Parts: sequence; C-alpha cells; structure tokens
Amino acid sequence: MDNQKPRVGFVFYGALVILLIMAVVGVAVPESFFNATSAVQTFVSNRFGWYYLLIVSAFVLLCIYFIFSRYGNIRLGRPEDRPEYSYPTWFAMLFSAGMGVGLVFWSGAETVSHYATNAPEAEVGTDQALVDSMRYMFLHWGIHPWAIYGITAICFAYFTFRRGAPGMVSAMLSPIMNEKGIGGKVVDIIALVATVSGIATTLGIGAAQVSGGMAYLFDTPNNYTVQLIVIIVITVLFLISAYTGLNKGIKFLSNANIYLTIALFILMLFVGPTLFSMNLFTNTIGTYLQSLPSMSFRIAPTSDSAREWINAWTIFYWAWWISWSPFVGIFIARVSRGRTLKEFTIGVILVPSIVSFIWFSLFGGATLNVQSTGLADVSSLAAEEAIFGVFDQYPLSAVLSVITLLLIVSFFITSADSATFVLGMQTSNGALNPSAVVKFIWGIMLSATAAVLLYSGGIDALQNVMIISALPFSIVMILMVYSLFKALREETDIETKDKSKNTDKPDKAS
Repeated sequence: MDNQKPRVGFVFYGALVILLIMAVVGVAVPESFFNATSAVQTFVSNRFGWYYLLIVSAFVLLCIYFIFSRYGNIRLGRPEDRPEYSYPTWFAMLFSAGMGVGLVFWSGAETVSHYATNAPEAEVGTDQALVDSMRYMFLHWGIHPWAIYGITAICFAYFTFRRGAPGMVSAMLSPIMNEKGIGGKVVDIIALVATVSGIATTLGIGAAQVSGGMAYLFDTPNNYTVQLIVIIVITVLFLISAYTGLNKGIKFLSNANIYLTIALFILMLFVGPTLFSMNLFTNTIGTYLQSLPSMSFRIAPTSDSAREWINAWTIFYWAWWISWSPFVGIFIARVSRGRTLKEFTIGVILVPSIVSFIWFSLFGGATLNVQSTGLADVSSLAAEEAIFGVFDQYPLSAVLSVITLLLIVSFFITSADSATFVLGMQTSNGALNPSAVVKFIWGIMLSATAAVLLYSGGIDALQNVMIISALPFSIVMILMVYSLFKALREETDIETKDKSKNTDKPDKAS
C-alpha cells in the first residue's frame, strides 16, 4: 500500500518548506546567504565547541559501558530473532554506510593539510607534524564517529525491532514524551533537516572531487558549471537506482563499492610506500591510544590559532557525524537486527575503526611520503585534487585515478540512493517501503541543496549549514539516550520481577 500512496503529512511538508526557503535564499542572494551562515557557524563553533567535545566523548563512554553492562545481552529485536547477515557481510555494510566519499576525499587532503599547511600542534613541515597529522586523522575517523552512529543505531534498533515502534526519530522518545504530538513532529523535522544538510555536504564534496579529478586528469574546467553537471548526471543515476528498490539498486551499488575499494586498496598496497605506511600505522595506533583522552577534550582556551584549527576540523567532523547519524543509524540498525547489544557495540565501534585506520595509513601515508620527500607539493593543490596529485607520483597512476573516480561516483550514488530511502521512510510514518514519488522528491531536494550550497559558497557553505543543523539534533540525541536508558531499566526490572516470582513458586508449593 505504501508503494501506491505515500502517507505523508506535516513532517514531510514542514521539512520541505524549510529546505526550499534555504534553497531560494541561497540562489537569490548567495553572498548574503554565505555570510549569514558563516556568522552563525562561527558563533556555534566558538560558543558550543566545548559542548560538541563533551557529548561526543560521552557517546564513546556510553558505548564502552554497553559492552560491559548488564544490558549487554539484550537482543536488538525479539528474543527469538537472529542476525540476518554473516559477519563479513555485516562488517562490509557497516563500513560502506558510514564513510563513503570522505574516505577518498580526505585521505589526501586532510593528511597533507595537517602536515604542511596548518598543523594541529607542532610546527608545519616537521617530523612531529607528520606524526600528529595521522594521529588526528585517526581521531576524526575512528572510534568517535562510530560511537555517534552506534548510539543512534542502538536506539533505532531497540525501539523499532524490540518494541515494534515505527522507524521515526520521534518514536525513540516515546518513554519520555508524546511522540505523536507537536513535539514529536518538531523532533522529526529537526532530524530531517540535519540529515539533508549532512548528506548534501557529502554530495557537494563528491561533486567537487569528481570535477577536480577530471580537471587534474583531463584538463577540463574545474568550476561550478562542471560541478552542477556532475550533480545532475549523478541525480539521474541515483533516482533510477532508487526506483529499482532496496534489494536491487542499493544492493548492487554496495557490492560495487566493496569491489572497487578492494581493488584500489590492493593496487596502492603494491605500488605505494607500503613499508612506510605500515610503520606509520603501527606508530600512530600507539600515539592515538596514548593521547586519546587529551585529543578528545582539546579545546585550546588560551590559543586563538589552535582554537581556529579545532573549529575547522574536530568540531566540523563531530557536527558532520551527528548530522549523518539519523541516516547511518537507521541503516546500521536495519542490518544489525537480531544481534545482542554487546555484540553490536563491539562490531560497530572496533571493526570499521580499524579498517579506517589501515585505509588512511596507506593512502594518507602515501600522501605524506610524497610531500615530505619533495616528490611533489600536494599541499599546493586544491583539496579535491590532492589524492590525484599523490597517485601521479606512483606507478599505474592512471589506473589508480580512474578507479578512484569510479569509486567516488559509486559512493556518491549509493549515499544519495540510501538517503532517499531513509528520508522517504521518515516522512511516510516509518513505512519500510516509501513510495517512489516521495523518494524522488527527496532525491531532487538533496541534489538541489548540494547545488545551492556549492553555488553560494562552495565547500565552506556546505560545512556552515551542516554544523548549524547538527546542534539541535545533538540535543535530540541526548533525549534519545535518556529515553533508551529508561526503557532498558523498565525491561530489566520486569525481567527481574518475573525471575523472582518463578523462584518463589516452588517455595509456595512446598
């Protein structure tokens, strides 16, 4: 029935109106829109940076608590449910869902920036800056983002599969509020705007890197017109994929992502500076674990320049992962049904983090090797061209670059396709099969948002809106955690009472 007539209402139209207003303003007065979002983003980062650091670190501690707590054996589903996917398939889905285009984009751009352009702590270009660059790369792409995803996914999986609630963000708050009232609708709208902003940021970055890669390889123009053409072409492709359904388009593209990722990784393993990268990986694991507490809470209250770096990188990333968490959380919850809370948390926190560490050590290590040995000045390239400049210094550079472009496009389509499904579900009262019309509307809205933000201020505008939208949803996440603990306590209290009754029965009979 959902496929024939979407059950949309206030949440759908409310979120759509907000995003349309933003799009119209962005097109009509792009400079004013960019200046306004920059001002708000600066205010949020400066005034609430401490808040982002505290809550994200709290999510990490909560995940560790779930592994060892009495709730660890609770199954994310009915008691008789068992996992639908094998461990290898599950891990592959987790990894591809959570990172996507960012893996390719930032593996070159971020590492070289931390080392040669704007180092987090040490002097630019020094050996210490090189080591620090990977250490902070691990911070931004390791345990912390997966803890954000994990907390959101636990809430979705518990309430949806164990309690039978609809797959809406507001339904996760049912123990503490009337999720069907105006408060619940506001929560769902906040989640939708945050999700669209986060996904649009990723799509905009993807379009910029496809354009940059083509410019570097084929000397095509790298401007907004080319980026817009890329967005239009990709939009057509992912809408076709969305029309085919969850078990065809997304499944096929997810498999393609895995094969392309493995191919790119193996090639780089053979042609890149593998020994340097593996030594860097081993060293960084130690320094990362040793300095994890201090990096997690670093806010630099006495240094304006250090604080600017934290705002531009760490706060940006925490906001990005928070804005992505409704989308990724729902997906992870869907593929994790039937696993225990302990099993789920260990899998979600550790496995994707370790894979990310290895990936960034290999590609980030190759970038740092090129820059530090003077083979090329990668730092002088645009961020979207950095990884292609790195490949240019190694054998099979053309093959590496083509596979990378294909991987970016594939990740681009997969992220947008999956996002249209999740957004359609969120605006169709949690329906597991939202209509094609609703998915198409959200698909076009995603692409339009990315295009408008690129037009009004490039990647900086994308980052501004995403950081702003993540703030209100972070409050929703805190409420979700409180609601989850209340529900877990109620469940364990009931189980304890039932067990005590059963043990009392023989005594009464005797």
